[in-house]
Amino acid sequence: MKLSKRWLPAHVLVWSYAALLIVPLYYFLASAFKTNDEIFAHPFALPTSFGSGNFRTAFDSADLGLAVVNSALVTVLALVVTLALALPAAFALARSTGRLASLVEQVFSLGFLIPTFAALFPTFLLAAATGLFHTRTFMVLFLPATAMPLSVVILVQFMRTVPREMEEAARMDGASTFAVLRHVYVPMCVPGIATVLLLNFLTFWNEYLYSLVIIGPDPAQRTVQVALPTLKSITGTDYGVLTAGTVLTLVPVWIVYTVLQRRMQQALVSGAVKM
Repeated sequence: MKLSKRWLPAHVLVWSYAALLIVPLYYFLASAFKTNDEIFAHPFALPTSFGSGNFRTAFDSADLGLAVVNSALVTVLALVVTLALALPAAFALARSTGRLASLVEQVFSLGFLIPTFAALFPTFLLAAATGLFHTRTFMVLFLPATAMPLSVVILVQFMRTVPREMEEAARMDGASTFAVLRHVYVPMCVPGIATVLLLNFLTFWNEYLYSLVIIGPDPAQRTVQVALPTLKSITGTDYGVLTAGTVLTLVPVWIVYTVLQRRMQQALVSGAVKM
């Protein structure tokens, strides 16, 4: 009984926080099946029907199918480039102990201090100078550059926990540096890699400003975050259709999170144990 009373404030805070998340989520999902009149008249009531009319309208009006494909293409390729660059960089920094390595790691950390919008104009000029303006290719190359500071810092911390004896044993068996990275460090840093993938996936998928400026509103190339605002109308927005379109764009996010959440939880738990 004493233990229950001691934990009562924590339970109250947890359930209050859960309500703050569940109530807006319920309103959001319920609105996807309603008309404007139903949304404004009875905002928290259950939908009268669970038809897919709003979803079909959103899918056709904003051409969300092609937009989802474009976002998936840009996101997946950008993630591949990010890992291809971040893994070797983190491996080198984790194995180095000199002042130069410490300085390079601090330079990566400085990337957190640069606001996203501050690099918009230089990025625009760079895209125009390289001839990649209004192309998805530039976004595939640009997004990994924005993700490198976070990715390298996270992976370095995980790679430093790998015992040196394992690397020495692999060296004695004739393993090259690339083989040591691939067969020793990468398997033992899977939770960290999953964390990097999940965080960067959310960032890349939800990116709007640079996608709008660099790729533009071209229906053949625009990403899903640029396509969604086209559901808004000057004469009057159908919020049921807009909400339904947003729900459709969140399905890939939910799938990726479901696949990677266990690995990310392992990373958080292992980090707590080490501390």
